[in-house]
Amino acid sequence: MISILPRCSLVLVFAATLPLAAQTAPVTQAPKITLLHAARILDVQAGRVLSPGEVLVEGERIKAVGGHLPRPEGSAFIDLGDVTLMPGLIDAHTHLFLHPGAEDLQTVQESVPERTLLAASAARADVLAGFTAERDMGTEGAKCADVAVRNAINHGLIPGPRMLVSCNAISIVGGHEDAIGYNPDQHVLSNADYANNRDELVSVIREQRKGGADFIKIYETGRDGVKDGVFHSPYQYTEQELAAAVTEARRTGSRVGVHSTGEPGNLYAAEAGVASIDHAYQLSPETMRLMRERQIFAVPTFAISEYFAQHPASPAAEAREKQLISYHAAEFKKQLAAGVPFAVGSDVGPFPHGTQAREYELMVENGMSPADVLRSGLINGAKLLDWADEIGQLKAGYYADIIAVPGNPLESIKVLEHPTFVMKNGEVLRKD
Repeated sequence: MISILPRCSLVLVFAATLPLAAQTAPVTQAPKITLLHAARILDVQAGRVLSPGEVLVEGERIKAVGGHLPRPEGSAFIDLGDVTLMPGLIDAHTHLFLHPGAEDLQTVQESVPERTLLAASAARADVLAGFTAERDMGTEGAKCADVAVRNAINHGLIPGPRMLVSCNAISIVGGHEDAIGYNPDQHVLSNADYANNRDELVSVIREQRKGGADFIKIYETGRDGVKDGVFHSPYQYTEQELAAAVTEARRTGSRVGVHSTGEPGNLYAAEAGVASIDHAYQLSPETMRLMRERQIFAVPTFAISEYFAQHPASPAAEAREKQLISYHAAEFKKQLAAGVPFAVGSDVGPFPHGTQAREYELMVENGMSPADVLRSGLINGAKLLDWADEIGQLKAGYYADIIAVPGNPLESIKVLEHPTFVMKNGEVLRKD
């Protein structure tokens, strides 16, 4: 009688007859090698474009950069034609969990699972638009669901930028992003995590870091506006409270970025030693001095103001946004003259994901040169995200986060709107 073993048993029998080394030796593959060729290449630090340009990619890293590189045997060759190779774009202020529409109703009506799926879609739109790294500044009520999106991207489950995430932003009761204007008996949840003093700040920071937050986002100012030519922006935390938050974040290997539009909140944030002051409509001379000396980045977020002015909820809202835009543009020129360091962040979410290259354009329109905007967005952005030696430039050893744009971005920053090629971690995500 012939005994027939199940297929799995046959495999086990065969494996048992192999030498031990053959059973345990890992299967390794040589990293993929690709040579990219284009008509031009951007040197971000020097602020110049060289022609032609080539980048040799080995695995997930850049191996070499130059005009004419030797082509290794067995490598892939991609001729991208009449484009400029440059580092993937960085957006230092995004909201993956928001989309255009009534922001407050969106966070109330949509479940966290639904918002997480929409966030995954937003991440895909951003990376295909050439944004290969982002700092997500709060889920607006979805707690630490951004950690799941970041992890899914890192594990290759979904396409998206490399992400730093903050869970919810932190605010006071009745402060910015609290559920103000609803029936109190309905107990509508805040879009932020409450912390009303330094002890509560420390406690919330510990909870968020436990939940997987990479950094801490704090609302330092509340609703702002211009009245009779004077800018008003009430602060929410004292310098001592912010300093306690910065100390706790630093203890855990993290940093603090603040939503802060005016004084004295901006001064308190600079004195406390935050990493960035986002929006920064108004900066006093003392605040600008501290930011310059301590290399605290201002992140202007012009694009969100433009969008709200173009899509107002009411005539009064339109007038308010136009006033803020005019005020901010004038203050931005003072900040440039004072040598304030900048990073580029769009506040995308309330306006469509994948369109935030407009922020780079608006910073040029408001007084920066294209070269300086690109240095701010890429080199300073990489510093702000704590990836200064990993991304933001095309250099040997850096991650192969590379895009190609038509034309010369130093001559027309608008070409950033139309990437024709996107590579992240050495993998081609887009090739038109």
